[in-house]
Amino acid sequence: MDRVRTASKARQSSGTKGAAGLGVLLALTATVVWSGSFVATRDMAGSVPPVQAVFWRWLIAILAVAPFAARQAWQQRALIRGHLGYVSLASLLGIAMYNTLVHQAGLTTPAGTMGMIMAASPVVMAVYSRIGGEKLGPRRTGGLLLAAFGVLLLVGDGSLGFAFAAGDLWMFAAALSFASYSALLRRKPAEISGPAFLLTTFVLGALMLAPVYAVSVCVQGGFEVGVGTVGPLLYAGIFSSAVAFFAWNKAVSMIGAARAGIVYYLQPVFVAILGFLLIGEQTGPTKLLCMGLILGGVTLGARR
Repeated sequence: MDRVRTASKARQSSGTKGAAGLGVLLALTATVVWSGSFVATRDMAGSVPPVQAVFWRWLIAILAVAPFAARQAWQQRALIRGHLGYVSLASLLGIAMYNTLVHQAGLTTPAGTMGMIMAASPVVMAVYSRIGGEKLGPRRTGGLLLAAFGVLLLVGDGSLGFAFAAGDLWMFAAALSFASYSALLRRKPAEISGPAFLLTTFVLGALMLAPVYAVSVCVQGGFEVGVGTVGPLLYAGIFSSAVAFFAWNKAVSMIGAARAGIVYYLQPVFVAILGFLLIGEQTGPTKLLCMGLILGGVTLGARR
């Protein structure tokens, strides 16, 4: 009997570790894809108005997700109507507000700085999780603080004293919006499938943006369609929206917002690497030290 119980516990432990590992991998996938989106956002800053970029991004995302999720969303329409308040709030925070704030910040803030400031969102995620009753534990708390210290040094270029540009405040608002959205994901009704939830939030977010988009077109005019605008929009709509949001939502459901948030700390590292590879930004000893602190904190905090 004892052997049976031991074997059963071993299988449960193995399954839990496997799910945790998959959750971390999904959070990492979303983080890598979103890191590239900051470069795409910055690239569109001078050619596509922020609201128009976000609106078209979600139209593309809807087209990308609909073939896989439309049937489920239609079958679960009664459930979605029953939780319309929750779904609408998630759409407002994670779809309409967050991405509009990011694109607005991209007008004046470099991609690398945007990634660094967004790394503040895991702190808010951890606070939300703690308020919700989730125990962070000393290891996860230590990893979070170590990674946060690395981010602060990275933003301050080696010191804890730093000044913010105009667009930085938009990014802090975006970080708060994204953290709030991630905290909401833990309360997603289990009976609503992931694809149906994703498509519904995309559609509602686009509808919320439609009036502002119309005003932007009337006041600012449209944008020129070309390789320099279509390429970034396709990346943002397909990868940064459809792929990354699905991976992130699934990760949060598996390992929680706090632990997924610790993985999200890797974003400044990926943005720095992409900045070096794509636009030739140099990475000095200070940045390498900060990246080491961030990596160490993530490794410590993401472990079960």
